[in-house]
Amino acid sequence: MKSKGSRTERELVQMLKDTGSWAAIRVAGSGLTSDPNTDVLAGNGKRHLAIECKSIKGKYKHIYQEQIKQLIEFSNKFGAEPWIAIRFNVKGWYFLKPEHLTKTKSSNLSINLKLAEEKGLKFNEFIKL
Repeated sequence: MKSKGSRTERELVQMLKDTGSWAAIRVAGSGLTSDPNTDVLAGNGKRHLAIECKSIKGKYKHIYQEQIKQLIEFSNKFGAEPWIAIRFNVKGWYFLKPEHLTKTKSSNLSINLKLAEEKGLKFNEFIKL
């Protein structure tokens, strides 16, 4: 499972680099410490992004609220925009702001395909903001 996450992060980093106007790096070991961090850092000279990456086969993904809290805390300290990037194997990448996530009964957060399609941005829209 860990290798799938790393592969997804590397894929997004390469997509950003391939635009020719974005620089991006994968933060190795993100999620392994209690310090706030992120999976991917990216910038284009005008915008700075802190991105939490997710990839799923199905139509929804649950995320621990603590992960998003750490993403926001890191972003605030770093001066970056916090984003969640999720790749649905059947539909591709969507990019959402933390406030777009839905709270579950267990106080975790959730993203489903319908929400991603309604509130999220596709890659080409995301990089042009």
